[in-house]
Amino acid sequence: MLTVLRVHLPSEIPVVGCEITPYVLLRWPDGSISNDDVPESAPLNGYCMRYKWYRNLGDQKVAVCSVHPTEQATLQCLVCLKEKVPIAKSYHCTPRCFSDAWQHHRSLHERAKKAANENGTDEEEIFGRFNSSSGSGSFNSGLSSIAPNLLQSPGLNNDPISVYPTTVADKSGEAWSEVARSRTYTPTADDINHVLKFECVAVDVETRIPAGNVNTVLTSRVIPAPSPTPRRMVPVNGDLLGQLDLDGRTSSGTFSVLSYNILSDAYATSEAYSYCPTWALSWPYRRQNLLREIIGYHADILCLQEVQNDHFEEFFAPELDKHGYQALYKKKTSEVYGGNSNAVDGCATFFRRDRFSHVKKYEVEFNKAAQSVTDVAMTAGQKKVALSRLIKDNIALIVVLEAKFSNHGTDNSGKRQLICVANTHVSVHHEHKDVKLWQVHTLLKGLEKIAVSADIPMLVCGDFNTVPGSAPHALLANGKVEPLHPDLAVDPLGILRPTSKITHQLPLVSAYSSFARMVGVSPGLEQQRRRMDASTHEPLFTNCTRDFIGTVDYIFYTADSLSVESLLELLDEENLRKNTAIPSPEWSSDHIALLAEFRCKPRIRR
Repeated sequence: MLTVLRVHLPSEIPVVGCEITPYVLLRWPDGSISNDDVPESAPLNGYCMRYKWYRNLGDQKVAVCSVHPTEQATLQCLVCLKEKVPIAKSYHCTPRCFSDAWQHHRSLHERAKKAANENGTDEEEIFGRFNSSSGSGSFNSGLSSIAPNLLQSPGLNNDPISVYPTTVADKSGEAWSEVARSRTYTPTADDINHVLKFECVAVDVETRIPAGNVNTVLTSRVIPAPSPTPRRMVPVNGDLLGQLDLDGRTSSGTFSVLSYNILSDAYATSEAYSYCPTWALSWPYRRQNLLREIIGYHADILCLQEVQNDHFEEFFAPELDKHGYQALYKKKTSEVYGGNSNAVDGCATFFRRDRFSHVKKYEVEFNKAAQSVTDVAMTAGQKKVALSRLIKDNIALIVVLEAKFSNHGTDNSGKRQLICVANTHVSVHHEHKDVKLWQVHTLLKGLEKIAVSADIPMLVCGDFNTVPGSAPHALLANGKVEPLHPDLAVDPLGILRPTSKITHQLPLVSAYSSFARMVGVSPGLEQQRRRMDASTHEPLFTNCTRDFIGTVDYIFYTADSLSVESLLELLDEENLRKNTAIPSPEWSSDHIALLAEFRCKPRIRR
């Protein structure tokens, strides 16, 4: 007989839009133990599993804070009611919460007023849909204003509910409404502030009679998904009055590139990020939050790092395909990693099919490059030592794309506009400065070969695990490393000698250094400058945890063929919620996304 041994939930707090998959441990008729499902369509020895989900109807509905959805609201913004901002966004838990969020909150008033003046634009298009039909507590404040198309309808991913009984009562007299008959369930806006109940039992396929006790587990109250403060694109000409909303529209002849380390689930542990609630670290929650954020940027090209192999195939590739993106992927080599092969992460590059077509793909495996280096003039003993230091499984993915748009106003008619995009994740080992520099130099020499064969603009994106002013950053930004740079002192294998060979000829410039070169005295410009390091012309941070805060992510471009039009505004401590680090319920990676809009420069006839 099929028997249920144990049932538990993966997270203590259910979140709207995030699928719940209970862990159900079964003892099969042959005595073996498994958590595999036994659906009615594939019974086992005449038995199958029956699942039901219920919503508690006796829960008191209370308003929750729009910034901290686990907290009950204690105050409401009356201006929001006047300007017809969705009611869910008008609530705050404390005066301090309202004060800290005021800069973003005020923009909601402005956007609602603007929407009302623009031919009665539907508020759903501006703020996302919400449901207020059941009282002040029944709404979806977690639905991101930048991606209303991702909103879940009440029956999404759950079995149809129209055939279910309206209510049932348990032994204590509490009323429950049946909402699904499936193993998994995705909470909806109607579930906010309600407790959910999951039931499972093995049943006889013929008689439909339960073969044992019904196993029940309750959730905490469902909360709306927190939404990060929206970030805007800032023109680099200093005219911040022309600030661009992320509405998916790009100027004629321009294209945008995103670089984002999304934090692999394998690394997102409670031990590493003890300050983040466990429910916000769970992959079902983070993947939806990351997808909402990424889609909301409307970038033409996406360069993502730390994308697990299984997550690429099962989630990101199919989900982003729905939004018009074609996917390319390179998994890290696994000579060092000894765990589950599906958990190996890598670099994923996506591009919009309506903007680009794929021309060519190059894969760079630094392990193979290490083999080539050590094959030259090294004894067997020296080679073993060298390989143990150089082999780190890091890779780079280089993609050549052809633009389907043209640069209006330039004399390039009839000529293909190619763009080369490199996406990489450099070694994280801080003590191996020589390895970092060697990997970056190896990548750049490969890009030089492509540049020689074609007149092509280049972008070099990724997590370089190296701070501004380090030798790898100097090589990228200046084309060389000064002989007396302190990082060059770490070279036990002699792979950096002579130092005069650590150069490249690509005219690379960091996209975000454009903020430092901007002219003007507007408050917005000064705000961005305060978030930049004046000495290195890089952001103060792109990685922010309790143990480290600094810049390790970059977008470099060839300045002779590309110009920066606008940049995604940088974050500060206020944006990340004061006195906290990331990941957090609002931001699902320990890195922040970088996004730059570029224009191809006219080609010079030779």
